[in-house]
Amino acid sequence: MSNGSIFVWETLGTAILILLGAGVVANVVLKNSLGNGGGWLLINFGWGFAVFAGASVAAPSGAHLNPAVTLGLAISDKVEWSKVPVYFAGEMVGAFLGAVLAWAAYKAQFDTHDDLPNTRGIFCTGPTVPTIPWNLVTEIIGTFVLVIWILLSPGAKEAEGGIPQFGNSALGYAAVAFVVIGIGNSLGGPTGYAINPARDLGPRIAYAILPIRDKGSAEWGYSWIPVVGPLVGGALAALLYLALPV
Repeated sequence: MSNGSIFVWETLGTAILILLGAGVVANVVLKNSLGNGGGWLLINFGWGFAVFAGASVAAPSGAHLNPAVTLGLAISDKVEWSKVPVYFAGEMVGAFLGAVLAWAAYKAQFDTHDDLPNTRGIFCTGPTVPTIPWNLVTEIIGTFVLVIWILLSPGAKEAEGGIPQFGNSALGYAAVAFVVIGIGNSLGGPTGYAINPARDLGPRIAYAILPIRDKGSAEWGYSWIPVVGPLVGGALAALLYLALPV
């Protein structure tokens, strides 16, 4: 597949991922929304199904949607290193666009919300207890679980034409959704489980730019943790995969 096609499919898939993911958080957080007060489980299930929708759409490119996944697949020799920047670019552009679309869908609710300084969490993650080393560890562990599952999942195949195929042979991308929901329910409490650098950084940039009145800080001082942590987690998963007798 050409670099241009990879970029298009990754952009489209990641945009859908973030549109539905940020959308479910907006639905729960914003007061004049039917999902207001729906809670953490609704958010986790919404993100899980967002992954399913985005990955299904981006299937032609291998549906990475996540720089940590791309890095893990490259280290595992399932993706050509020359294609990594193209995947990264599509993932970041798609994440930004998806966040903008989520804001547009909820524009009226943003305009009538009482606590606009605290709307950053609709777009990106943050720790419940700020402590840099342990916040980083949480993101590393969560992403490690995701990427090692992708690499070892039943039905995973070697790259064909530079595009790896992975996923449960029976459930397909729905299986990835269940893994994401599981990570959120079990490991998402401390940091909001970014487990994806593009998922956090793209919407964080969008939040900083969008015309949301009285909005709070984008918290740039924390922003490197949901980027570095997932990349480290993805790399560690790939190194373990290479060391296993598979």
